[in-house]
Amino acid sequence: MDLKKLGSLIQQGKIYDLGMEYYMGMPHHPNHPPFAFSLTKLHGEVLYEGGVSACNCLFTTGGHTGTHIDALGHIALKGEVYSVGDITPWQDYDGLKKAGIHEVAPVVTRGVLLDIAALEGKDCLESNYEIGSDILEEAMIKQGCSIEPGDAVLIRTGWIKYFNHPVKYTSHNDGCPGVVEEGADWLVEQGIRYVGSDTIAFEKTPTTNLPVHVILLVKNGIHIIEAMNLDKIAAEKAYEFLFVAIPLKIRGGTASPVRPIAIV
Repeated sequence: MDLKKLGSLIQQGKIYDLGMEYYMGMPHHPNHPPFAFSLTKLHGEVLYEGGVSACNCLFTTGGHTGTHIDALGHIALKGEVYSVGDITPWQDYDGLKKAGIHEVAPVVTRGVLLDIAALEGKDCLESNYEIGSDILEEAMIKQGCSIEPGDAVLIRTGWIKYFNHPVKYTSHNDGCPGVVEEGADWLVEQGIRYVGSDTIAFEKTPTTNLPVHVILLVKNGIHIIEAMNLDKIAAEKAYEFLFVAIPLKIRGGTASPVRPIAIV
């Protein structure tokens, strides 16, 4: 990682917050637990000297709920996980002993936004829209940007507009727009290390076997970040930036909530 080179990406010192809020009733994939929250102490219930009080909270969440990054051990193909091989002896209900989220270093890299919705002249793509290699390359050329080895490539569909409408956002039956296999292959060819999008699954859904997850995570060790808010950065046409995302060190976890930022 060339920090001096990455620093040159910062011209304005402007920060874009790409994460979504966590709240009761927020959308979550039906395979994953929901977010739950409660205050456990209200001000005034326990008092310190001089009238000082502390308000406290408790929350639980699935690792793949909200804006999050996948560990490599999240997906296996015939029991095989990237860089591990057979995951069977390295997993138990207390966590993954290899390829868990605790092994994922903080992400500090060059980021590139590909605004596919804008390419099509829309604020949001239709649920049946498939993002392939030609579309990705066309967006890159039209935006006048480039993709370099080690980059994080973020793909905007506009689907985040439905985040406050959980049934529509998750679209388990009707699906949502996303990358298809040949689009994933093209991303791999660019030598990237991370991908992200504003949808719940990154790839085109519905899907019966997560082929894009297999290509990226299992076969190439490329981490996936989902449920990002890319609208503001797209509106201001900030297509290249310093990208930062720091996962929690959840020992043995398959994913972690993150609050990614882009700095230009």
